[in-house]
Amino acid sequence: MGVLMSRRQTVERVQKVSLAVSAFKDGLREQPSTRRRAEAGTARQGTLEQEVQEGEEETSAGPSQPEESSASKAAWERLRDGRGVEPEEFDPANKFTPPAFIRPKRELHDDEPPDISLEQREQILNDEMCEICEVWTAESLFPCRICHRVYHDGCLRRMGYLQKDSTVEVTETAHTETGWSCYYCDNLNLLLTEEEMYSLMETLKNCKIIPESCLTLDDFLHYKHQVHKQQFERTMPEAQEEQAALQFNALDPDKKGHIEWQDFLSHESIQLLQKIRPQNALLRLLTPKERERARAAFLALDQDNDGFIGEGECRQARHTWFRKHQKEMLSCNVSISHVGPISEGSPASSRNGKSPEKILPVTKQEETRSIDWPGFLRENVAYILAARPNSAALHLQPLA
Repeated sequence: MGVLMSRRQTVERVQKVSLAVSAFKDGLREQPSTRRRAEAGTARQGTLEQEVQEGEEETSAGPSQPEESSASKAAWERLRDGRGVEPEEFDPANKFTPPAFIRPKRELHDDEPPDISLEQREQILNDEMCEICEVWTAESLFPCRICHRVYHDGCLRRMGYLQKDSTVEVTETAHTETGWSCYYCDNLNLLLTEEEMYSLMETLKNCKIIPESCLTLDDFLHYKHQVHKQQFERTMPEAQEEQAALQFNALDPDKKGHIEWQDFLSHESIQLLQKIRPQNALLRLLTPKERERARAAFLALDQDNDGFIGEGECRQARHTWFRKHQKEMLSCNVSISHVGPISEGSPASSRNGKSPEKILPVTKQEETRSIDWPGFLRENVAYILAARPNSAALHLQPLA
């Protein structure tokens, strides 16, 4: 109980300091500047094209240019630090201060192959106390499906990570096989080191991407063309452009005509991890829960128990086991992520009597090549990581 009181006192002190600093800054600003800042925050809801146009108009106007520059700088700082909602962006009353995320660092042994045995199962243990308030209240704790952390829904709301429309999602999926990802695991960008994040930010700046904005198909393809030209000094082939268009559709499952910033950032983060880190380093990012789901998937495919599966079966697993599925409507229309084998009787295995996934044909070449357990992990690790977010978007489209 002493630890709990110490934690609460620390949070209260941080909140008081934050409020004092915010009040001091507000006193220095004039009212028109405050109004322009609010309008700039609302403008982030639009597409990239709209934000560029509005930014040019405000720049030509003259007086609002310093304020716009300040808002843009704050957005880049949030991107660099991996932060989401800032304390001053929601009502501080009865709110906890969001944590300061610490980006990981590469270790010397990261590139060495990890020892992940197929036969030796891992014991999955969740924390006993809420990650935020450090209080144990048994059944009211909601576990993360990726890591060991557990949370109270009330604590998540006070942190600003759980809105009213997502409360039902957590309560209905956290204790199911599908599960729910906490705010640590839901953000793939937090897997990047400071050096990797700096590289990504430089790419975004060079391609004129505005943080916290939505991207249309034209924006997305233009960005992909620029990145390819900067990397290879030649035009992107038509086949890769078609693949990029398919990736855009996968990131826009609701067919809204644009992709959300968080989905775009998660896609770019996993793409960068694939380019920079070797597969052994990616394997070290898997949690015990993810490794157990991978074991269950491999053992279900290895019917003859010889330790090998066909390449076609591995490719089908990539399209079904390690990707996103929309959940059947329970009491409201909610989208969730699914990782792991789908049983025939599970809700995600069928929708109105039809298969949710088109089973890809297996070629003769794929039938002849066999894949063992380590190879299965290496070929699927990026898709396992990409399936962490709760968003219904598919952040890494498997190649056909």
